[in-house]
Amino acid sequence: MFSDLSQSPLSKNLQRLFLLRNIAIAAQCLTFALVYWTIDIVIPWTQMIAVVTLLALLNLLTWIRLHRNWPVSHLEFFLQLLIDVMALSTLLYFSGGSTNPFISFFLLPMTIAAATLPWRYTWIMAIITITCYTLLLFNYVPLPHDHNKHLIEFALHVSGMWLAFVLSTVIIAWFVVKMSSSIRERDQDLAKAREHALRNEQIIALGTLAAGAAHELGTPLSTMAVVAGELQQEYTQDAEFQNNIHILRDQIAHCKQTLTQLLAKAGQARAEHGSELPVDVFLNQILDKWKLIRPSVKFTYQCTGDLPAPKIMDNQLLSQSLLNLLNNAADASSECIEIKSHWDNNLELKLEIIDDGKGLSAEVMQRAGEAFFSTKAPGQGFGIGLFLANANIERFGGSVRLFNLEGGGACTQVVLPLIG
Repeated sequence: MFSDLSQSPLSKNLQRLFLLRNIAIAAQCLTFALVYWTIDIVIPWTQMIAVVTLLALLNLLTWIRLHRNWPVSHLEFFLQLLIDVMALSTLLYFSGGSTNPFISFFLLPMTIAAATLPWRYTWIMAIITITCYTLLLFNYVPLPHDHNKHLIEFALHVSGMWLAFVLSTVIIAWFVVKMSSSIRERDQDLAKAREHALRNEQIIALGTLAAGAAHELGTPLSTMAVVAGELQQEYTQDAEFQNNIHILRDQIAHCKQTLTQLLAKAGQARAEHGSELPVDVFLNQILDKWKLIRPSVKFTYQCTGDLPAPKIMDNQLLSQSLLNLLNNAADASSECIEIKSHWDNNLELKLEIIDDGKGLSAEVMQRAGEAFFSTKAPGQGFGIGLFLANANIERFGGSVRLFNLEGGGACTQVVLPLIG
């Protein structure tokens, strides 16, 4: 395994270069063995073996370097390629120069540089490889000629050119395919980062508007409370009117209490994430609160898991997110909602909210979770409940998935991490 920084594009490219160099060293050793055992010619074996040994040593240092948490720079990668060019040039110098069939291997570092490095490094590499090729046209150690073996040498030369072309083609294709895969992964990561940034901006905007609305609603509610109190004192003889005023004052008091709690919880959320509760107690508290909010909704609840139950973060945002999902299921259901919860030894809670409605349309399946997208009638929904629920649950390390059931209806599946 390489270091944590091995996921960066340049680090991945250096890993691929390390593997390619290993292949090149193995191929050079195999070529030396074939030439030594099949062709009786005298070449500077000492110098050539020394070059391959030095290249193997440098690749060992590269392997050690890849296990360190050091970022790979464009300059470092360029120098790595330059080492390969110098090693190839030296080997070709001692083995016939430009007449060597493996002279086309100069295209490999050039192609890699063009695919991975900025244009200035690519042009520098182009100048260096052209210069090395040109020098090898005139300066090299010629291979000894034996007229009796001329036909064999020519056949081997042609075979060597074919082998060089095949290897160059395969290596270039492999590297370019890997590079394209890395580019696609980078584009996907950038798209996800942009999506998260956009969602965070929408959440901040919604939070700002909610805080402003909470402050602005305080004054009208106080005015309504005063007027309702005066009306209650003025018409003391009308029993029906007193009953209606009492209900109105209770609703106003509930609204004021909700706004007060909202502002208090918002301030609390900045300082702490919440306490910890056993998951069964946490779910029962949410369902008890939901009964008060939606007393007319019928539901069944099934809870399974080993006891004592593991704990979960008791956070107001998380609780409200689950309430939003329950409300969405209640709005879609026609008769009864089925709620199932299960936790296991993997410290993971799986919560399923199953409604008996019409199911999810293709548009809803595609756009569910988008901000301000709602299938409800105008004035009955703002299209932010599922959006905020999904965002908050993901923020706590969980996930939300919506899908249709074969027998009809839809299922909202929530997965949340637990605390041991």
